[in-house]
Amino acid sequence: MPTDLQALRDLEHVGLGAPIADEAFDRFARLVRRHLKVPAAVVYFVVPEGQVLAGASGMPEPFQSKRLLQYPGTLTNLIATRAEPVVSSDARLDPELRDTYLVREMGLVALAGYPVFDLRGRAVGALCAVVDEPRPWSEDDLASLADLAAACTAELRLRAERERARRIQQTAVRANRRSRFLLSLSEAFANANTMDQVEAVIVEVGTTGIGARYCAFAVADADGRGISYRSLVHAEPQFPQRMRQAKLDDHRPVSEAARTGRPLYFRSSEELFSAFPGTRDICDPGVGARAFLPVVTAGVVVAVIMLAWERDRGPDKDSYALQTGLAHYTGHALERARLLEERRESAKTLQRAMLSRLPEVAHLDMAATYSPATRSDQIGGDWYDAVAVDDDATMFMIGDVTGHDMRAAAKMGQLRSLLRAFAWSHDESPSALLSLLDKANSGLGLLASGTAVVARLERVAGAYQLTWSTAGHPPPLVLREDGTVERLSVLPDMMLGVRPTAKRTDHVATLYPGDTLLLYTDGLAEQRGTTPDQWLNRLQKTLGVLGDTATAALPVTLVRRLASDEQRDDVAVLAVRVRAASPSGPPSPGRPATAERKLAPSLCDVGPARIWVDDVLESCGVPMPLRRTVMLLTSEALTNAVDHGQAPFTATVEVDMKRLRVGVRDSSTAQPELRDPTVTDFGGRGVQFLERLASRWGVDRHGEPASTQPRAGQRGSRRTGKTVWFELDLS
Repeated sequence: MPTDLQALRDLEHVGLGAPIADEAFDRFARLVRRHLKVPAAVVYFVVPEGQVLAGASGMPEPFQSKRLLQYPGTLTNLIATRAEPVVSSDARLDPELRDTYLVREMGLVALAGYPVFDLRGRAVGALCAVVDEPRPWSEDDLASLADLAAACTAELRLRAERERARRIQQTAVRANRRSRFLLSLSEAFANANTMDQVEAVIVEVGTTGIGARYCAFAVADADGRGISYRSLVHAEPQFPQRMRQAKLDDHRPVSEAARTGRPLYFRSSEELFSAFPGTRDICDPGVGARAFLPVVTAGVVVAVIMLAWERDRGPDKDSYALQTGLAHYTGHALERARLLEERRESAKTLQRAMLSRLPEVAHLDMAATYSPATRSDQIGGDWYDAVAVDDDATMFMIGDVTGHDMRAAAKMGQLRSLLRAFAWSHDESPSALLSLLDKANSGLGLLASGTAVVARLERVAGAYQLTWSTAGHPPPLVLREDGTVERLSVLPDMMLGVRPTAKRTDHVATLYPGDTLLLYTDGLAEQRGTTPDQWLNRLQKTLGVLGDTATAALPVTLVRRLASDEQRDDVAVLAVRVRAASPSGPPSPGRPATAERKLAPSLCDVGPARIWVDDVLESCGVPMPLRRTVMLLTSEALTNAVDHGQAPFTATVEVDMKRLRVGVRDSSTAQPELRDPTVTDFGGRGVQFLERLASRWGVDRHGEPASTQPRAGQRGSRRTGKTVWFELDLS
């Protein structure tokens, strides 16, 4: 073959390697015919199959249409082979030309051809004028042909230069895109400190950065025997939940990638199904290409990334590099996230060990939570505490020591222990206890700074008196029984650790049965770019919405709703609710305790009514384990009454020395039914709970049917309806 492999590739790159007419070179062929007045002219390029006639004018069929000469020993090859012109007035008389196919079979007689050179000076084709009778070639003929051949060379070289520039630009763009992609990967994973954040980055990069339609992330199990998808939210459609976990020895692509540590690429669904027949039943055949990328750290596969595209495609170099980069950065991010998670758990364990357990105080319902910052593996200085001074008085404390490291935590532990000891041993007001603490902080050399609130809740006739003092801390909130929220805003005293001799002040408020006191640290609702009044308003509004939430769940619920996913500060929350006692007092021999409450015809009143029942039972001495069962049954009875009954609704509680009874009355005569719901049924389990958990349960009818009309002069019949009740034995 006259041209080398590189020359052939260059011709293909500029679009001259296929037998297709080219307008520019067709024009050169027409110019040759017109100026030299010859019957036919061609511009050809040599390819393995023969000669491609990029330009042709006047050629006989089928060559004029098909644009390809495929015969060996073609005369025109000599021009490209010699890299010099070939001119003959009568090829039949030339010993070197007369036996060629064009002369012998096609009747070519006269020929004048000049080579066409590529960018590297290689003869890759020629411009030829052909005649079917003897023709003497004048100097003007040959000069015109030489000029037009040079123009063909210039056109070819210009195309090659443009193609080279395009390819250089394309390479630069790909390199720039790859660099920007890797930079964006680095920036995206820099802030991924948890497994959830790492997964979110993988999904974002896989779909937006790489262009996959679906993305899933599987993590190797701790025992090294299996692998589990963390979430199927972004996985390909119809992927079953039952296949979320896989063993490493399963014949599945995710298992093989995890077992071997080698990436798997499938151009189409059929290619995947051919390699793993078992996937035909679990993978969508409408999805195209797929890739399974193992994530390796320290030589061990810790995860697998699955990418899927809507169309069939092959793994080109660019996409392969991007996917490899994603797996590489994911490995580093997972290693960092796991390390931070271990350190964070250790810090949380230490922090919680330093927080004392809340005491059990009659007629008070208490709950607290501590939530460390999610962006750090250190423990902070937030704390809470409660001390039962006597049967009628309890001290509550919350504070925030400046700093967010082990030193702050150590100082917090010392301050908390000092204040706890002062609260137990000194029968003093909250302001006096804060003064003692600040002096000890300075005198003992702790030199800690921070804020705190100390509150004393003391039982008085029918209520509780709240006395509190604040050292620069956010104000306490009171969730009243009617759902309103009161902010106990006062001018705060000096924070701790600034001036130990600063004067401190007590403030007084009253809490009634059903009211809840909330103490918290500023990390609960404080946000950057907002004023203290703005985030306190947000906290008040959220607390008001949670008025029917059980006290045990209130602190955690507040943290979940108000603290962001990227929580920058520790949070401590302490909630104290004054329970509503039974109006008749605790039960005694021969006299049961009774209580009654009317319900609004709305499911919104079910929560407060359930809490009221729990308060009554607590004031009657019913133990907590039994109250939990009562709360479940009460919820079902109240919800069924509001959902299926008719107003008005009334809840009653009766407790004697041997058993307790809860009843819910409404005006409907429809009887509850014992059903056997399936797993997919939404309801129908309330009566099942009564049947299985209550010692006894039943339905009492009241009055006459509603259709009975009273006669003239008679009073109307009693209110109709029913009471659904259940009993539990106290023994």
